[in-house]
Amino acid sequence: MHWLVEHLDFTLPLLQIVAIDLLLGGDNAIVIAMACRMLPAEHQKKAILLGTVGAVLARIILLVISVQLLALPWLKAVGAILLLWIGCKLVANDEEEEEISADSRLWKTVLTIMIADVLMSLDNVLAVAAAGKGNLWLVSLGVAISIPIIVLGSKVVLRLLACFPVMIKLGGALIGWIAGSMLVTDNALLRFTGEIQHLPLISGMAGVLLVLLSGCILDRS
Repeated sequence: MHWLVEHLDFTLPLLQIVAIDLLLGGDNAIVIAMACRMLPAEHQKKAILLGTVGAVLARIILLVISVQLLALPWLKAVGAILLLWIGCKLVANDEEEEEISADSRLWKTVLTIMIADVLMSLDNVLAVAAAGKGNLWLVSLGVAISIPIIVLGSKVVLRLLACFPVMIKLGGALIGWIAGSMLVTDNALLRFTGEIQHLPLISGMAGVLLVLLSGCILDRS
């Protein structure tokens, strides 16, 4: 405790980073659980761990280039469209063909987790970077501390998905909301849409409807 007080310039930003990651980790835990629900039980733990670690490493890389990268026009728009597509696929009861091996399905799930996490982090990465004040080691440590909690949260959500299938739709709605809201905040679009009131709210609701309706269509096809 005495050490923490003496090093407040280190511990306070670290606590801020951990808090941000945990607050923003709820939606990541839901995506991880939704992506893993179609895997055999013996591969679910491995997919959660590999997907989470891979996503965290990718997020750290994103943090390094965050200011330059997030200033690029159309980046958020493309990311939002990809996230909408992932949401539609996760909502659909998308059983893999029998000839696809369990290992192939495992790595496909891990890749889905990593891509979805990075896309969902586009709007949040600047908050973490600001809290870390440019200290990459501090940011990396804060993100790493949050890994066990996100993994645990994913396992809890996975059990809930098995018991309450309706939560799959709720998770898809969350992904649609994040993607729709992010789409209209792209720098290239703000010059045309910046003065439209409540546009992120409207776009978020449209994203929810798109993911749920598309997921249902894919499920029936």
